[in-house]
Amino acid sequence: MRIIRSELEAVAVRPNQYPDANLDEIAFVGRSNVGKSSLLNLLTNRKSLARVSGNPGKTRTINFYLINDAFRFVDLPGYGYAKVSKSITADWDRMMDDFFKQRKNLRRVVQLVDIRHEPSKLDVQMYEYLRSYGLDGLVCATKADKISGNQKQKNLSVIRKSLNLGKDDKIVAVSALKKTGHDELLNYIAEELGIE
Repeated sequence: MRIIRSELEAVAVRPNQYPDANLDEIAFVGRSNVGKSSLLNLLTNRKSLARVSGNPGKTRTINFYLINDAFRFVDLPGYGYAKVSKSITADWDRMMDDFFKQRKNLRRVVQLVDIRHEPSKLDVQMYEYLRSYGLDGLVCATKADKISGNQKQKNLSVIRKSLNLGKDDKIVAVSALKKTGHDELLNYIAEELGIE
């Protein structure tokens, strides 16, 4: 699949700000600073469609991107940033609950994890949460350029085991810096959306 058009369609914190549920959606979620914005820019071949920030926890809204006028990517706020207050964490929980319960057109959630580290307790909880909604099955291991080829396979095995991935669950190592792995991820997304 090639993405030839992409644009920010809506920025939301409440369900009444979501765009109509008239198109299939693929959402992206991960810990703060795991590289979601960089991945979205890589997938869409745009330098600044999603704002990249050096400050973890910057995205506190749900951003909807219209892709090829046919479906949407949804950038969910990062979780697990220690320097945010408990009230912001509670707001995040509420926002995610609203989103997952109401978006019947949500086809899959791509969970991002940093390939350099074993998934955290929060990563594991998020994957179990996605599993409870039937939205699991696709994991993106970011920052793949930061480790060697031998280490990559070992770390992917650790991620697979930590998240208790099933044999049909997919895990893709991606490097936004080296621009690798994104084609494989796009193919899985296209498969999920039923796009040739």
